Order: sequence, then C-alpha cells, then structure tokens
Amino acid sequence: MLRKFLYRTENLLVWARNRLTEKQFIFLSSVLVGISVAFAVILLKSFAHYVYYFATYINGILKLSFINSILPIVGILLTVVVVKKILGGTIEKGTSQILFAVAKKAGIIPRKQMYAQIVTSSLTVGLGGSAGLESPIVITGAAFGSNFAQRYRLSYKDRTLLIGCGVAAGIAAAFNAPIAGVLFAVEVLLVDVSISAFTPIMIAAATGALVSVIVLDETILMSFKQQQVFDYHNIPFYTVLGLFTGFIAVYYSRNFQRVEHFFSRLKFTPYKKAFVGATLLAVIIFIFPTLFGEGYESIKILSESDPGQLLENTLFGGLRNNKFALLAFVGMTMMMKVFATGITLGSGGNGGNFAPSLFLGSYCGFFFSSLLNFTGLTKLPVSNFTMVGMAGILSGIFHAPLTAIFLIAEITGGYNLMIPLMIVSSISFAVSKRFEKHSMDVKHLAKKGHVFTSNKDTNILNTLETTQIIQTDYLTVTEDENLEKLVDLISHSNQVIFAVTDKENNLKGIVHFNDIREIIFSNFKVKYTRIREVMAQPREIISPNDTMETVMNKFENSKMAFLPVLKNGKYFGFISKAQALEAYRSKLKSMVFE
Repeated sequence: MLRKFLYRTENLLVWARNRLTEKQFIFLSSVLVGISVAFAVILLKSFAHYVYYFATYINGILKLSFINSILPIVGILLTVVVVKKILGGTIEKGTSQILFAVAKKAGIIPRKQMYAQIVTSSLTVGLGGSAGLESPIVITGAAFGSNFAQRYRLSYKDRTLLIGCGVAAGIAAAFNAPIAGVLFAVEVLLVDVSISAFTPIMIAAATGALVSVIVLDETILMSFKQQQVFDYHNIPFYTVLGLFTGFIAVYYSRNFQRVEHFFSRLKFTPYKKAFVGATLLAVIIFIFPTLFGEGYESIKILSESDPGQLLENTLFGGLRNNKFALLAFVGMTMMMKVFATGITLGSGGNGGNFAPSLFLGSYCGFFFSSLLNFTGLTKLPVSNFTMVGMAGILSGIFHAPLTAIFLIAEITGGYNLMIPLMIVSSISFAVSKRFEKHSMDVKHLAKKGHVFTSNKDTNILNTLETTQIIQTDYLTVTEDENLEKLVDLISHSNQVIFAVTDKENNLKGIVHFNDIREIIFSNFKVKYTRIREVMAQPREIISPNDTMETVMNKFENSKMAFLPVLKNGKYFGFISKAQALEAYRSKLKSMVFE
C-alpha cells in the first residue's frame, strides 16, 4: 500500500516538474519538504518526550533515581553501535556541515543524512544524553531539501533554496515558531539568500509549523503561558543580564571545544570512549538530574511559580523549600551544563547545542534575577528574566540575535518582552563577538580555512582547490647561466616567467620576459649578462595550503600576473592569475546552471 502511494506520488511530481513553471514547482517543493521535515520532527520529539516521562515515572513510582544515569549510558553506546555497524563508521555533527555543503559541495548533502541524524540523535538525546535535537533536525531538513532537489535535477541555486526550506521547516516545527525558522535559515546558514527566496522559505516554515501543531501533542512543544508585565524600570537590569549571558556564552563555547578536543585525543576504541564518557555523564546526571535529555521540562518549571520542584527526586530533595539551596543548585547546574553536553557529543553521542543554549539561558536568567531578589535590593520578575536569558545565550553562542529575539517571542505567545529581548540579545551578541570571532558551530571550520560569509565571491573561491591550478611543468634556470640559455628557452616555449633555482631546488628569484625585453636584442648583453643580474625577488610567495581567497589577495597586493609556489620550502611551480580567474568563472557558471 505504501509502495503504491509513493509510486503515484513520484509520478505526480514528475508530471508537475514537466508542466509547472520553475517558480511554481519550487513553491510546491517547499510545501513537500516542509511536510516531510515536520514528520521527522514529530518522530524525534515524541520519542524524546515519552522516554523522559518513562524515566520520570520510574523515578516517581519505584524511587529508582539511578535510572536517569543508566539510560544515557545505554543511549550513547547504542548510538556508537549504529554509527559503526550501519552508518559506515562515521557521522558528521553540527550545522556547520550545511554551510560546508553549500559552499564547498554545491549543495550536495549525502542521502544517509535523511535518516542518520534521526536515528542517532533519538537514541542519544531520547535516552537522556545532555544535548539537543534541533541540530539533527536542521541537518535532516537540509538533507531532505538537497536530495529532493537532486532527485528532480534542480540547479545549484534551487538546491540551496530547498536546503533553506528544510532548515526553516525544522526549526518552525520544533518550536511552532515559523518566523524564527525563517530567520535561522537566513541568519545562521544561508546568509546569501536573495529577497525573492524568502517566499519559498516562509511557505516551508509555515507548513512545518502547521503540521507540527496539528499532529504533535501540545505538551511536547516548548511554550510558556506565564508572563509578568514588562516594567521599563528594569531596563538597567536587562542590560546587565545581556553582559552576563554574553560572558557565559563565551564560557560555554570555549569549554565545549576543550571537552570535545579532550575526547578526540583519547586513543580509545569508539566503544571504550563511549563507555568512559557515558559513565562520566551518568555521574553528573546523578548529581544534577535536570541535565537529563534536552531539559525543556526544567525550563518550564523555572518559569513557573514553584521552581522548587527542580529539587524533587534529587539528592537535595529535602531542601525543596530552601531558596538558597535552589539558587545554589541552579548555579551549579548552569556551570555544569557545558561539560554534560561536551561529554555527550565528544564521547560518541549525537545531538546539538541549540537546546543546551536555551537550557543554559533559562538557568542564567533565573539565577541572575533570583540572586538580586535574594539580596533584597530589588524585586525582579523572575519568569521574564528566565525567558529573556534564553535569547541572550542563544544569541551569544550562535551569533544569531534576530533568531533569538523572535524565537523567544514566538514561544512565549506574544511580543510583550520584545524590548528586553532586543536589549539582552544584542548586548550578549556584542560581548560574544568581541571574544569569539566565529560562532561555536563554525569555529572548527575557521581553523581549517573554511569560513563562509555573505560575500559570494569569497564562498566561490573557497570551493576551489589551490593545488588544482598550480602548474608544475615550468622550465627553470640557474643564476650562474647567461641570458643565451634563457633566450633559447623563450624561443622554444610559450613560457614568459622563469624560476631561478639552485641544485637543491631552492628558489633564488624569478625572471619575467617583460623585464629583459630590451636586453635580449643586444647580442653582447645576452652573451655577457648573468641571470642573477636580471632576476628579481618575488613580491609574494604561494603555498599549496593557501586558500584561493588568500591566493587572489596575494595577486592583488603584488600586482603580478604570475606567482611562484613553494612546497616544503622548495620551488614547486607557478600559479597564473588568468588561470585562477578562469577557474573562478568556470565554477560560477557550473554553480548557476548545473
């Protein structure tokens, strides 16, 4: 029955591809991608939600508090088994791979990402790993969009657009926040989208949110009903909260990288690394049970009138009504979140940092406002600060203030907090940007030279490999030879630039035909002039490891048409500026029309 339905759907889409205009088919595609991604979100969210309630039920009825520690170990180990046995031994994590695919791989995302992220993240996060489902959702959505475009032979431009549709639909469905979905796709991932592309992305986001609301249980979606009135007298405190969340975002970003680096250096087998990491995570969750899973339930508790519920079924349950104990617990949990998430992902689990950023932000806002209230100096609306804090951390970690502002505005059911959201998000972003040039998800790409910006030329240059345009067959000369040898080489080749090297292939200088044009018509000078007398030092040197953007900058700075390449300190060849520009034009043409 299902096969028959899919067959008919396929035939209908082929018919539509041939009958509809390009724009009409893109609109239809955005709806279909939105629906597909929404059901993937529903599957992921439902699984994680019901596992959480299963663990809560066991804890509450049987008083087996250790179950929260056992489940994450099982989840991470199962994730590693799936990756090793089913997914070929590797799985790419983090939304930065979407940027890499768009800028480096012409928008081609492997087909396995349509299911790999769903399976692995549901095991990791669903069974209590301290990470989020939104990053896997975003990657899954992008994979749906990319593979749909590949299936119906759409151009690179349309492939990129449908990737954006999948991303927007994923965020919109996960939070019932279509505006935030659109902004996340444009602000974080597809920074070079034209105004005309907004319509399909908005259609996909609206479709994803609608399907999610219709099918998904309302209790699974994160939403907040309790809000206190915004008081403009609290603006100075919101300003300080922006600074606080900005520094906490930097703390999270740097320590997360350290934890991941620690696990990447361990010489353990994947299974042993998973077991060691999961055991450490189990200990942390045993002490701080709210770090179990995504943590959205504890966010709701913090924003409500009885935050003391957090201490129930913990080692500190007897201090449930002690406000100081609650504040200390929230503060310690806030600082431990980065280690719980880093261990979860570094040891072999799969997930993302979107949910952890919201978790951390809510705890920051609660801790900040409750601490000030505890001193008796002021009376701040704790629930408002709890929600606004989420925007601060999200903005600081992802460098996405607009997404942070509108996401929190949408999930709180209104725009009453728009002013404090704007204040906290913008200040947190400014602080984070001051200390961390790149957002956490793209920092490791920056270290490899794969940074993608809103500059289309830069992105296209980054798709080119410097080694592919180096010419290594240039004839060379030595500095002790006279110009007779050089004139002979010029007359028997099309070469106009010559490297001057020694016996060890060290570069001593370069000679360009234009620099000796007048000399070569004098037989006396040709016979008695040594090459060392006419050679010049290169104004710039290229390495095969240089990015093409660096190469083009060196051409611009030197005003030269040819630049020598040194590999391991030895002469290797030349790069021609004309050939580099031709490679750029060819790549641009292929990306537009393929």
